[in-house]
Amino acid sequence: MDVMFKALADSTRRELLDRLRTRPGQTLTELEAPYEMTRFGVMRHLRVLEEAGLVTTERVGRKKHHFLNPVPLQRLHERWLDRFTAAASATLLDLKDTLEKPMKAELTHVFEIYIRTTPEQLWQALTDGDLTQQYYYHSVVSSTWEVDARCDYRIDGSLALTGIILEIDPPRRLVTTFDARWDEAVAKDAPSRITWEIEPQGNVCRLRVLHEGFDDGTATSVSMQGGMSWILSGLKTLLETGVELAA
Repeated sequence: MDVMFKALADSTRRELLDRLRTRPGQTLTELEAPYEMTRFGVMRHLRVLEEAGLVTTERVGRKKHHFLNPVPLQRLHERWLDRFTAAASATLLDLKDTLEKPMKAELTHVFEIYIRTTPEQLWQALTDGDLTQQYYYHSVVSSTWEVDARCDYRIDGSLALTGIILEIDPPRRLVTTFDARWDEAVAKDAPSRITWEIEPQGNVCRLRVLHEGFDDGTATSVSMQGGMSWILSGLKTLLETGVELAA
């Protein structure tokens, strides 16, 4: 946590995070453009943010794209705010963002978290309904877990989220469509796409989640930016401690 506070203490690094939140996936060339400092100066700031887990990257061809990773901020958030206080704060902030946001743009949200577990245990936690209900907003997942099969999440028997499995490679990768149904607002949005990638690294696993194919400002975008951070934090707590994240 000290590393994260140090990373956030610098105004340039906070500005870089703001810019990645506004437009995810920028390259170094795009990020360095507004600054008078050298390219290497911007690279050093990005390296500090990466080491703190606040920025994650994805290489496409020869270009390296940068994304804000909100999961560490969610973990920090949980230290001082309970779930209900956080919800009230989020409602006011969402209203402010809605009133001030000038336009919509297609977004990709990238989340990354390290969990002390095995790939097999992590895969089970993603695909076993008895486990998902302990961290995924009490939803029970069900599927035959094969390409073209449905993947449903139900809360108290009611369908909250559904999708079609596009790719599946246990215990490494799962790609599905993402068709939210938990309220009327998200149900109006077109289906998006979500990818879960598991990479073992020693005695921990890196879980990387890419949520893409939706417009900024939609109900799905607003809900999942904070919602997925909460889900991943709950998943980490469950696998590492055996208990649910306190609500």
